[in-house]
Amino acid sequence: MLGNYLDEVRKKAPLIHNITNYVTINDVANMVLACGASPIMSDEPTDIEEITSICQGLNINMGMLNPRKIESMQKAGKKSNELHHKVLLDPVGAGSSSFRTEAALNLIRDIQFDVIRGNISEIKTLAAGHGTTSGVDADEADTLTEQNLEKMIPFIKDFSRRTGSVIAVTGGIDLVSDAKRCFVIRNGRPEMGRITGTGCQLSGMMTAFLAANPENNLEAAAAAVCAMGLAGETGWKYMQPGDGNATYRNRIIDAIYNMEGKELEEGAKYEIR
Repeated sequence: MLGNYLDEVRKKAPLIHNITNYVTINDVANMVLACGASPIMSDEPTDIEEITSICQGLNINMGMLNPRKIESMQKAGKKSNELHHKVLLDPVGAGSSSFRTEAALNLIRDIQFDVIRGNISEIKTLAAGHGTTSGVDADEADTLTEQNLEKMIPFIKDFSRRTGSVIAVTGGIDLVSDAKRCFVIRNGRPEMGRITGTGCQLSGMMTAFLAANPENNLEAAAAAVCAMGLAGETGWKYMQPGDGNATYRNRIIDAIYNMEGKELEEGAKYEIR
C-alpha cells in the first residue's frame, strides 16, 4: 500500500514551495528532487503569494526564524488554504523560546495545516500551548519508548482531533496519526540523529507525498516517514571505514533517489493502532 504513495510522487512530480531552514535549505531541495518532486525556495514577503500559487504544496519550517519569515509564512499559508493546496508545519524549536512558541501557536491558529511534523518536545509544547526545551532536538525526558507508547498514542490522536491536522512525531519510534488511527513506525537508524537536517528533509519530502496523494493525508505522511527511515537503513549499509555524517547524509538522499515503490512496500515497518 505505502509504496504506491512514492510512485504517485514520481508520476505527478508536484512543485513544492519551501520556506525552510537556511542551515539545511540545500539538503531539503535535494531531498525533494530525490523523491521525484520539484522544489522552489522563497521566503520574500513581496512575492510569496505568487510563488506559492504556482505550487501544489507548501512546507513551512521554522528553522532560523525571524519576523520577516513569519510574515511570509502567514501570507503563504493563508494563500495555500485559499487555493486548497497541501500545507505542512515543521515547528522547529517550539518551546526553546517564547518567540518561537508564540509564532508556532499563531500559525496553527491562523492556518489550517494538513500535517504538523516535529519531535515529541515540539509537539508537546504546541499541544499544551506552552513549554520549554533545551534546543531544537527533543528533550531526553520526552523520548518515545515502548514503555510510554500506550500513553502517547491517545495524546497524539487528541491533538490531531483538536487541530484537524495529521500529527507526525519523529524520533526513535515514529508516530503518524489522525484522530482515529495511528501508524507506529520503526524504520530508521539512531545514527540519523547525528546529521543536521534529516527532519527538515523529511518535511520537504512529506509535503511532496501529500501534494501527490491529496485524498490520503494520513497514509501519505506515514509513507514519507517510512521512506525516510528505510533510506537511513539503506544508506548505512553502504558506509565505509572513514565515512562520517556528511557521507551518511548523501547516502540517505541517494537511497531516496534510487528507492522504488516496491522497495518501500517491502521495507516499511509499521503497525496501525
